[in-house]
Amino acid sequence: MNMLFERKLAIPMEVKEMYPLTGEMSRHKDEQTAALQAVLDGRSDRFALIIGPCSADREDSVMEYVNRLRELAERVKDRLLIVPRVYTNKPRTTGDGYKGMLHQPNPQEKPDMFKGIIAIRELHMRVLRETGMAPADEMLYPENTKYLDDLLGYVAVGARSVEDQQHRLTASGIDVPVGLKNPTSGDFQVMLNAVQAAQHPHTFIFRGWEAHSQGNPYAHVILRGSTNKHGQSQPNYHYEDLMLLYDFYQERELQNPAAIVDVNHANSGKRYIEQIRIAKEVMHSRRYSEHIRSLVKGLMIESYLEDGCQKIGGGVYGQSITDPCLGWEKTERLVLELADSL
Repeated sequence: MNMLFERKLAIPMEVKEMYPLTGEMSRHKDEQTAALQAVLDGRSDRFALIIGPCSADREDSVMEYVNRLRELAERVKDRLLIVPRVYTNKPRTTGDGYKGMLHQPNPQEKPDMFKGIIAIRELHMRVLRETGMAPADEMLYPENTKYLDDLLGYVAVGARSVEDQQHRLTASGIDVPVGLKNPTSGDFQVMLNAVQAAQHPHTFIFRGWEAHSQGNPYAHVILRGSTNKHGQSQPNYHYEDLMLLYDFYQERELQNPAAIVDVNHANSGKRYIEQIRIAKEVMHSRRYSEHIRSLVKGLMIESYLEDGCQKIGGGVYGQSITDPCLGWEKTERLVLELADSL
């Protein structure tokens, strides 16, 4: 095998013993999980926003962002449920580039996976401890789920992972809501197949164990747009797309039908400013159709302290080093407008 095995990493139980949660932190996580479940199953009429940087590249700016978000969340809590995006893994289309804090706690230094494991656990713990909000992260590597499963309030499965068996089966054993994105091809049936798999119990191999999952009744879809054979972005947030998804859901016996619309990625063509217009269009569709209102439970928005993006080492504090994001001023205005539209 043409692979160098450098060192054996600490297992999740050991890392959790090194960095344990307090009872208060666990209570915050359980409370937010219950609140989000109530949104997804229709017991609450609040609208969810999963919002934050494309990638959590440094602890100081991420913490400044989520503390601002906490104050904003308090202002709109009667209408919106805000979940901070703290994405510490970054999928790469070609495999090149910054892969997130898990790989490189410092983007300008070489990868160090042990430091990365510790850094992402400490960051998620700070978010939970200082804001009381349980963060969202992407499940890029299913075998790493146990390092953070006691901290996260939401888990997303990306477009390149949603067809993978291990991601689907692992999602079925997670105890918080899991959003499964449409694949890059845009196929709704593939996405719904993933939800169906995640909602059922399974027996499978996980970290060398024979594992038994119970099924996740809060597994749901995330619409993020697609790419055609010419590499062009194809949005799937329009009224017709949402009605089609509603009809497809009706054809299946799935629990808690729900959709989150990702207003960036292929839906915006990565033109970050378009997220504002797209978010408002989705809200208009919800007002126009009771079916869409019953299905679309939230939005996913990429937002940071500063507009746009920069190269690694660019020196702009709070600006994304991966996909471009909305800056804080535009984010705050958008969130308040979304709350007023409900």
